[in-house]
Amino acid sequence: MKYRPSRRTRRLAISTAVVLALAGANGPWLYRFSTERYHEYKINQPEYKAANGHWDFLDVPSEHRINTIHAALLHTGKVLLVAGSGNNQKNFDAKSFRSVLWDPKTNVFKDIPTPKDMFCAGHTQLPDGKLLIAGGTKRYEKLQGDVTKAGGLMIVHNENPDKPITLPAGTRFTGKKNGKTYLSKDPVLVEKATKVFDKQTGAFLRNDPGLGRIYVEAQKTGKKYETGTEDNYRVAGLSGSDTRNVYGIAQKLALDKKDFQGIKEAFEFDPVAEKYILVDPMNEARWYPTLTTLEDGKVLALSGLDEIGQIVPGKDEIYDPATKEWEYTGIVRKFPTYPAVFLLNDGKLFYSGSNAGYGPADVGRDPGVWDLSTNKFKKIPGLSDPDQMETSATVRLPPAQDEKFMVIGGGGVGESEKASEKSRLVDLQQKNPKFTDGASLSEGTRYPSASLLPDDSLLVTGGSNDYRGRGGSDVLQARLYDAKSDTYRRVADPAVGRNYHSGSVLLPDGRVMIFGSDSLFSDQANTRPGVFEQRIEIYTPPYLYRDSRPELTAGPKKIERGGTGLFTTQHASKITSAKLMRPSAVTHVTDTDQRTIALEMEKSKDGITVTVPDNPALVPAGWYMLFATDDQGTPSEGMWVEVPE
Repeated sequence: MKYRPSRRTRRLAISTAVVLALAGANGPWLYRFSTERYHEYKINQPEYKAANGHWDFLDVPSEHRINTIHAALLHTGKVLLVAGSGNNQKNFDAKSFRSVLWDPKTNVFKDIPTPKDMFCAGHTQLPDGKLLIAGGTKRYEKLQGDVTKAGGLMIVHNENPDKPITLPAGTRFTGKKNGKTYLSKDPVLVEKATKVFDKQTGAFLRNDPGLGRIYVEAQKTGKKYETGTEDNYRVAGLSGSDTRNVYGIAQKLALDKKDFQGIKEAFEFDPVAEKYILVDPMNEARWYPTLTTLEDGKVLALSGLDEIGQIVPGKDEIYDPATKEWEYTGIVRKFPTYPAVFLLNDGKLFYSGSNAGYGPADVGRDPGVWDLSTNKFKKIPGLSDPDQMETSATVRLPPAQDEKFMVIGGGGVGESEKASEKSRLVDLQQKNPKFTDGASLSEGTRYPSASLLPDDSLLVTGGSNDYRGRGGSDVLQARLYDAKSDTYRRVADPAVGRNYHSGSVLLPDGRVMIFGSDSLFSDQANTRPGVFEQRIEIYTPPYLYRDSRPELTAGPKKIERGGTGLFTTQHASKITSAKLMRPSAVTHVTDTDQRTIALEMEKSKDGITVTVPDNPALVPAGWYMLFATDDQGTPSEGMWVEVPE
């Protein structure tokens, strides 16, 4: 049927033409107005949408608008939006922590009671369809000038090999040289010392003391309580041999900036009961951690800032969903915060170098393949702009079987002005893999959001040229990346800039939700404080503006690895591929859950029969969206399928 423009569209076209005619006689303001009207007319034309897609604002009721920092798609089809305190000190002080559940089918929103500040936690999908959320915020950062009491890190030593010791909150530490006294803010467990013997003779050599880390603070305000050199500290309240065996060592205790502090609490979010369930806390407090699902369904927790605002010193730990308990891995591997660590097909892990910020500039930033069983780490060379990996995004390109990854954009360490336009590619199935440069973005981009689409393209959108959008540097562009041709194609532009604290999520109907943005300033001159972006946009890709899309009418809700399933459809003759897509759990443009798994497929008169690969490292247990794609590249809606353990 020939397209006939609506009455509203015809009126808009006529009024736009009239305004354009008047623009020459009425100056720049009218020209800008007319240009905006024409742009609005253009992007709403069917031909434009079919080529470039379209952006719409999600209609969120005012009472459900939050500072969305985290988002996860659940197997119920609903999206969990998590703010916690939302990077807002007043919310934190008031213990006002927020989560909202959104149903894309009905556009219904629901507040979810949120027991702890999950701001800057880690999360991942569990085998039973629950979402594991671990860590969050214990204390907000204090900038230099706001700190009134000198404080910092105290390392507590215990040289007793027979017993650990616990020091309560409020323990007094007094310097042997400087004579200044500091109080601990929390209790600390200090493990017993380890006896060390000569490997050849068996002779006793020494006791290596057990160590505990604690934040201490001066009793009174003022610069005179600062220290600048290392000192040993006596611990008050001890008796007997403990007075000799237990002591503190601190370097600098000062009025400088104090970083955020993390928490140990962990929760499972139940999508059916729609509530958080408290589970065993982590051994380490973590703020900005990454959670990565392993091939056995357990979860590895990496990095983060601990309860005293220091980077967790490589003490990685694993969560067992069966026992709901955490155990240390027993090995040490240091990463900056929110490291992009992915499970590979052989059970090893790939660290792309992408991260979200905190940590030394020269520790744990080289990309490579990590064998968790041996702690061997094989570095991968060839990375472009290796000093600009903070705030970059990493995506496992489809199909997941091929183990090809792309690292997009990024910036310099900390508040650097550097931003990279590079897209770096690596094929981990090569004998000696190395990074090569792929197609570039049009400009340097920190915080790019990247969502895999069911037609095997990749939506890359948002970001900024500078740290947290300074100088009005948001990139108001969206692009579709084609991995086969290694090309970007500019598509419809979003209306809202997105930088720090933003992300994107593929929805079961094939659209993409993009949320968040936390600009440092709200003007180009960097004079007015920024305001968190609570508006949510939905991108409808070009494939949803075609005449028809394949429809899967029925199929199994569960398929074993190595098993098959018949999905009925009237469009079998046109369907050319099928895939499983793991639902996203994203924050700080970090999403290690995202993957597309190609399925073997046979067509029949009644439908398509697909086979799920039998590799648990390729297909971790859990819930997936199954998409079928036709010969035009148009996907069906996703059907939820469970792959059991």
